[in-house]
Amino acid sequence: MTTAMKTTWSRWMDEARAFTLPSLTMAAGASLALALSLTACENVAGYTQPSLVRVIDASYIAPAVNVTVEGTLIAANIGQGTITSYGTLPASNDAVIDVTAATGGATLVSSNGTLLGGHQHSVFLTDNGAAPTSYEVTVLEDQQVAAASGHSAFRFLNQAPNTGAVDVYMIPSGTTMANSIPLVTALPVGGTAGYISFTSQTVTMVITPTGLTTPKYTSTPLALTGGEVRTVLIVDTQFTSNPPVEVFMANDVN
Repeated sequence: MTTAMKTTWSRWMDEARAFTLPSLTMAAGASLALALSLTACENVAGYTQPSLVRVIDASYIAPAVNVTVEGTLIAANIGQGTITSYGTLPASNDAVIDVTAATGGATLVSSNGTLLGGHQHSVFLTDNGAAPTSYEVTVLEDQQVAAASGHSAFRFLNQAPNTGAVDVYMIPSGTTMANSIPLVTALPVGGTAGYISFTSQTVTMVITPTGLTTPKYTSTPLALTGGEVRTVLIVDTQFTSNPPVEVFMANDVN
């Protein structure tokens, strides 16, 4: 072997020794970590959060009903005043919503709605007044985060056609209606007000026809401590005139 060949051989061996087992292991580990990180990024990018969905039944004329969304039964044998718990469904830009009588038969009303991933929604069943047995389904987006510290947030749905437009008071303990101003004024039939934030304390909810001071509904004291988010459904009482307005309230958060 010539001197030049010996020099080349020596350089090659020095370079080869640099690739020891530890260094090869580290290189392999780095490659694996890179591959896993790329895979994780792909999984996150392709992940869609589910949507939380419930049903609010405000129909006076519908029989007991079943409600399905994209073929999944989310409410069974419910009637007016029912506000179901939330269920989990895949997000969809065009979810098919079907309402049928609990006893079976043809679909009473079918609609489509957007269900956003990571959001809360209410499927809202009402009467549209176009015919004696005509219904309407809308999808409401519900607040999904707690109200600010020391505050409560309430949304109001007026579905009381006999009562008409209403004012809603949240009267603090120890205060009279005469010394209070309405939280909501002139909420029309079919109207939605909310979410309205106010300071948390013990309050009494009082509902009157707009501009009048005679209560149509007076709640028991509501002890609000902060963070509460509520939906309040207002309907005409069907079976008694005292009180003439009935209220159904659901916890959206807390």
